[in-house]
Amino acid sequence: MPEPTKKDETPNGQPEESVAPDSNGAPSLPEISLEVSPPPEAVAEGKETVETDGKKPDLTEPEPLEAVVAQETSPAKSNSNEPQAGVVGVKKQAESTSSTVKEEGPCSPPPPDDGNAAATSPSPTPQAEDANSIKKLSVDLPNDSVPVPAMGRKDSVWSLGEGQPPEDLEKPIDTPPLSTLLIERPQSGSVPVGGDISFVAKVEAKDLLRKPTIKWFKGKWMDLASKTGKHLQLKETFDRFTKIHTFEMHIIKAKDNYAGNYRCEVTYKDKFDSCSFDLEIKEVETGSQNIDIRSAFKRSSEGQEDAGELDFSGLLKHREPKQQDDAPEVDVWEILKNARPDQYEKIAFMYGITDLRGLLKRMKKMPKEEKKSEAFAKKLEPAYQVDKGGKIRLVVDLADPTVELKWYKNGQEIRPTPKYIFEHKGTQRIMVINNCSINDDAAYSVAAGDEKCTTELFVKELPVKIVKGIEPVKTTVNERIELECEVSEEGAQVKWMKNGVEVPTGVRSRYRVKSEGTKHYLVIDDASREDTGTFSVMASGGTSEAHVQVDLKPLKVYQDLQDATIMLGQPIKLHCEIYPGNVPGRWYRNGQLIQPNDRINIIHRNKVHRLEIETSSLHDAGDYTFVPEGYSQSLSAKIHIIDPPRVHLDSLNFPDNTVTIVAGNKLRLEIPISGEPAPRVVWMKGERVILESGHRVHAETYGDQTSLTIEVTEREDSGNYKIVLQNEAGEATASVKIKVVDIPDPPEAPLVPVVGGDWCTMTWDPPKYDGGSPILGYFIERKKKQSSRWMRLNFDLIKETAFEPKKMIEGVPYEVRIFAVNAIGVSKPSEPSKAFTPLAVTSEPTMLVVDDVTDTTVTVKWRPPETIGAAGLDGYLVEYCIEGTNDWIISNKEMTEKTKYTITGLSPGCKILVRVKAINAAGASAPRTLQHSILVKEVIEPPKIRVPRHLKQTYTRKVGETVNLVVPFLGKPRPKVTWLKEGQVIEPTHVSIRNTDCDSIIFIRKAERSHSGKYEMTVQVENHVDTAILDIQIVDLPGPPQCVTIEDVWGANVALVWTPPKDNGNAPITGYTIQKADKKTMEWFTCIEHYHRTCITITELVVGNEYFFRVFSENMCGLSENATQTKKSALIVKEGLQVKIPEYNDHDFKEAPKFTQPLINTFAIAGYNATLNCSVRANPRPKVIWMKNKITIIDDPRYRMFSNQGVCTLEIRKPSPYDGGMYTCKAINDLGEAQVDCKLEVKGGFTFYELMQRGVPLHLIDKYMNETKIVEQEKQN
Repeated sequence: MPEPTKKDETPNGQPEESVAPDSNGAPSLPEISLEVSPPPEAVAEGKETVETDGKKPDLTEPEPLEAVVAQETSPAKSNSNEPQAGVVGVKKQAESTSSTVKEEGPCSPPPPDDGNAAATSPSPTPQAEDANSIKKLSVDLPNDSVPVPAMGRKDSVWSLGEGQPPEDLEKPIDTPPLSTLLIERPQSGSVPVGGDISFVAKVEAKDLLRKPTIKWFKGKWMDLASKTGKHLQLKETFDRFTKIHTFEMHIIKAKDNYAGNYRCEVTYKDKFDSCSFDLEIKEVETGSQNIDIRSAFKRSSEGQEDAGELDFSGLLKHREPKQQDDAPEVDVWEILKNARPDQYEKIAFMYGITDLRGLLKRMKKMPKEEKKSEAFAKKLEPAYQVDKGGKIRLVVDLADPTVELKWYKNGQEIRPTPKYIFEHKGTQRIMVINNCSINDDAAYSVAAGDEKCTTELFVKELPVKIVKGIEPVKTTVNERIELECEVSEEGAQVKWMKNGVEVPTGVRSRYRVKSEGTKHYLVIDDASREDTGTFSVMASGGTSEAHVQVDLKPLKVYQDLQDATIMLGQPIKLHCEIYPGNVPGRWYRNGQLIQPNDRINIIHRNKVHRLEIETSSLHDAGDYTFVPEGYSQSLSAKIHIIDPPRVHLDSLNFPDNTVTIVAGNKLRLEIPISGEPAPRVVWMKGERVILESGHRVHAETYGDQTSLTIEVTEREDSGNYKIVLQNEAGEATASVKIKVVDIPDPPEAPLVPVVGGDWCTMTWDPPKYDGGSPILGYFIERKKKQSSRWMRLNFDLIKETAFEPKKMIEGVPYEVRIFAVNAIGVSKPSEPSKAFTPLAVTSEPTMLVVDDVTDTTVTVKWRPPETIGAAGLDGYLVEYCIEGTNDWIISNKEMTEKTKYTITGLSPGCKILVRVKAINAAGASAPRTLQHSILVKEVIEPPKIRVPRHLKQTYTRKVGETVNLVVPFLGKPRPKVTWLKEGQVIEPTHVSIRNTDCDSIIFIRKAERSHSGKYEMTVQVENHVDTAILDIQIVDLPGPPQCVTIEDVWGANVALVWTPPKDNGNAPITGYTIQKADKKTMEWFTCIEHYHRTCITITELVVGNEYFFRVFSENMCGLSENATQTKKSALIVKEGLQVKIPEYNDHDFKEAPKFTQPLINTFAIAGYNATLNCSVRANPRPKVIWMKNKITIIDDPRYRMFSNQGVCTLEIRKPSPYDGGMYTCKAINDLGEAQVDCKLEVKGGFTFYELMQRGVPLHLIDKYMNETKIVEQEKQN
């Protein structure tokens, strides 16, 4: 069946080009709306009645139709006077007189002004083909000139051609306002293919401050400003005299796809104007065989001749043009005609056709040669239509009457039956279908041999009409209601509605439906007032409705209900008499249904209705209503329950009716009360009445309770409170006692009698007022005096009135305060105590030793205490006592700040004990006492020179530097010190020497080379002598080399030889610096630095230049001040010289391992790292193995082995006496092996530091160390 064409589609699939009704530009085509009322049969069927020739029209390319109106209609007004193709919109009607829409055969083509087909087609189309596709639509209307309003669906609207959208057909069309900017608008025109045409638009600029903006469009959206080029030019001019802007659009060498609708838009600030015009391209009729399909359906690109054409392909992605192969000409049209549709894309890709869409549209427009059927002279029509219950004849005409036919329905073969009858009339074969039903709506086909033709049968079902409608009903409750209607068809389905809602007809529903032939009924057996409303019945062909009214029945009252006042607990009896007597009823209290139970009894005897309640309660008070069933009247009475007032203090569970509250809290005392009516409540404290309007204390009464509220309780609120209740049933009183408790008062400021190093002792007195509750304990807080942050010291209450805070910082002032706690809470803090500072004495002095002893004095020294504290250290107190007594004598009356003190006035030969105390503000520390007594007698101590480590080697200084050497020594009494240089006495004018009791200083202000030499220091105490030798070396810059000669010159190379300098600056020569200079410039350039040998070959010299050379010598002080220069120059000859290269035999550097420095027997101190060193020479590099007691040391973490430039080192980490023994270093390579041994002995005795800690005098420590050395030497010997 033909489908309606969408309003927004055009033949080329692009949006249709039209102007909205509210735009200022005139639309390109007028729009004519025609409303057609189809016959009821067409409405019931729901399908269009337009019959076609059996071909389905293409949805993407609707064929233009011409609307011919048979009788007078009222079309919509057009916005243009130009003759253009119209648009007809057709809507289905639900109720209207009959009208038919018929489609006629081909007719004359539309007027030449209609260029829609050419404007929207992407490729030229011959006029002959367009003429074949034109159809004519004829519309027959009834005699009424005014069309009936449409009631059909949206999808039943047919839009033929370009026109107004279906949803806007009923809207009035607004005429756009006249142009306000354009004074001359472009006019539509036509031009032959290849011709030129211009369109002109003019705008008056008298009221414009600047040039307006103009845009040219093709269709709705394609801006032509981007398409200017070879075929399109836009021009703008301005006439200063006439104040007119002229805008021109020139189309050059027009092509057939330039046809269509164009639009010109002019904009200036808030003003807007537009104009639409059409362009028609007249083309010469040519056959399809003269068209080059491969060039016609290729898109244009920028670099080709057709660039700038007005086609949509310009917006697509540009591709580079492909070079055409010189292939033989192929007729692609013939290939496409003979191919299946699914092969079109493959063929187009094969022959380079990119515009596949245009190709398919052209294929559809080409006249198709229908293949003549061999079996059928005339086939079945594409579709047939028949009414339900009617019959239809399907006829085919055979070319060969002898061919056997088979009929099929939905692919199933049809056999002859009374429903399906087959007839033969000559060459015609007929199948008759009788009494058509909905099941016959299917696809039918007939097969003659191998050929087959198909059709579709549409069965139209006629609507069911209501012949007799339902009638209004008015009745009373409990009556039966029956609604009746009659329809046009027996067995039809109808729907019953009430007030627009479908009536439920289930098993439990009050509504029943039944049908008898064409009559349908809705039955309500027991009507109620809720059934009042509008009932309707709906069939497919119409509806009928009627109103149903259900009223209540009238009632007579002989005795009405009476109001009563009942005492609480007494029975309630309500009585009434009504007529008729057999009418049941319901009792209600305050609108709630009353159900009978053990307490409530409901009695109905004839006319009498009674309600009896055995014992009344407060809930029984209210409005009682008796409602007879089915009647509009009701009886009512009011029952009032009264009860004497009562105060229910028992529910509060307060002992002795006493309420305890913490001061400062809010008290809200709620006491239940009862009484009906609600009693009047008065609260009193003594003779004072508490009002509801009180600020801090107020009373409230609501419902079944009264309350006393105290916003912030105070101590004065304690006392007895009286409650008085009164109502019409009596009076009641009660009393409540309120007790207000509070936190205690703060205690007095605490006292701090005792202060320690990080602690103190504090005491306090209990607070004067305990807040009405016993004191449970105290909290203590402390803070630094300069701080504001208090810190709590206890989290468990302290019940005593004394406390000892600890863990305070020494020397920081503190304050403490107290909080008292009772069952209510914590009091405010007490006033802080007076500030106190914890202080502690220092620890005892350390390392007290005897420094010197004479016949009358003893000198001791010590070190400061390890812990001094915040109180600092004021000084020391030295005490002594004679051995055997306990009388300590203070030696220094005033404290000494030094850590050394000499006790004088002692008797020779006595023994004393000495102790020292450290004193500060907190007092004296514990004493440090010497462990052994001291004999007061001078002891001779042999001298001992302690040479510093850096002086055990050669002490080197440069000329001019200062030499200041300090050599300490030991000995008692004071030793005699002498110095010699090379065995000669040192002259004081050259070297300054200063001696003290414990060291000797040698000083040279400005060193000279003559100061170099070996200095011998001798220290003597009586017959004891000790010597030491210091080697001092004063170095200076070296002199220049003695002679530099040019040994040989060849090519760009020069060989130099020189002799070392005579003066090496008292230090070995470390290298030489060689420089060269061109004879022309005599600018010196360094060739090489830090060169160790005395001969060198200078390379890469410039050919043709003449060079001089000079050499500087270098030692640890630097380069020599002067250099020795070659007397002769070396000329680099341009032509190379033949130099005989002497033959050298390579020296064999291979050597078996040989130790150049052996291991040395070593002594080590337990706990201090020790190292063993030796050096070995070998080539190739030897493998070094360390052994202890002839056992190889492997992966032992206590040992670390190093080998660098032949120096082998073994490090022993923190050795113990167990690590002593014989150590061996073995070197092995391919030429041999060598080894060296040494002995390591670890001393495990007391160290010097341990002896000092034990308080041993220094001379005794030195004697002990010397004896140890002597024992070791004897062991070695």
